[in-house]
Amino acid sequence: MKAQSFFEQNGGTYMQGGDYYIPDLKDEEPGHYPIGKYGRMRKRYLQEHRPILFSNLILSGKLYQHLAETDHACNERMELIVRQMKEQEDVTEVFKAADQMEWIRRMNGIKNRAEKIVLNKLVYC
Repeated sequence: MKAQSFFEQNGGTYMQGGDYYIPDLKDEEPGHYPIGKYGRMRKRYLQEHRPILFSNLILSGKLYQHLAETDHACNERMELIVRQMKEQEDVTEVFKAADQMEWIRRMNGIKNRAEKIVLNKLVYC
């Protein structure tokens, strides 16, 4: 009996490609997990800066699940941080009614700062 490789011991199979046996890797279907802006940013970061982790996620079939979880966590954190900053800086609907352009300026500043926090803590880590 032929000794099994580590790949075969962990449930992997091979397919024949010409004279060679190639690992039969099945990519998980991305349709099962919705991936938004932050998930796509995380994927690019992993490809460029963390190639070993990226490869491990692909080989384990957990890449799209990881990206979807990251995207969901980032969106939740953004909502929380923006809400807290709005309260802290007293950017309310009353303020919006009084001075719309100033309200927009402050909201854009809040969103930019919140996104910078989220990107540094969840995407680029």
